[in-house]
Amino acid sequence: MAETATTAQAGSGETRRDFLYLAAGAMGAVGAASAVWPLIASMNPSAEVLALASTEVDLAPVAEGQRITVTWRGNPVFIDHRTPAQIEQANAVALDELPDPEADEARVVKPEWLVMIGVCTHLGCVPLGQKTGQSRGEYGGWFCPCHGSHYDTSGRIRKGPAPTNLPVPPYEFTADTTIVIG
Repeated sequence: MAETATTAQAGSGETRRDFLYLAAGAMGAVGAASAVWPLIASMNPSAEVLALASTEVDLAPVAEGQRITVTWRGNPVFIDHRTPAQIEQANAVALDELPDPEADEARVVKPEWLVMIGVCTHLGCVPLGQKTGQSRGEYGGWFCPCHGSHYDTSGRIRKGPAPTNLPVPPYEFTADTTIVIG
């Protein structure tokens, strides 16, 4: 009778040893994946980096004529709720008068909202003009007192050593009064 049981096992081609090999291999694969997963997960950007990738700003409380500053990727971003007079003043400038010619329409998504990185393009200072009472320069925009760069109401360089306009970050309106920068 013992011979019959051994013959039956050998005839089917599957033994207990085969099962143990498969089970041990599967457990080894699960163990290897468990060990490698934290290593791969550690290569993903941290939550702090992901938080800096974009910034959502609610513009509803910003009154016409008011300027606010938010931070995006460690840089100040100037947001100006421009008045019709400021928009008209920015559009009235002849492009051939500008050191870095750029039309106002190319710098804004909606004319009443100017969004730009608030870092002087000369040596990286933060221009004045965001707060009430600060000098806004000769053109009513922003003034960098470090070396005397003057920007207009569209953030374009008008006078001084700065070589280019204040840069406009990538942004979009997700609602009438909400933007996402980045």
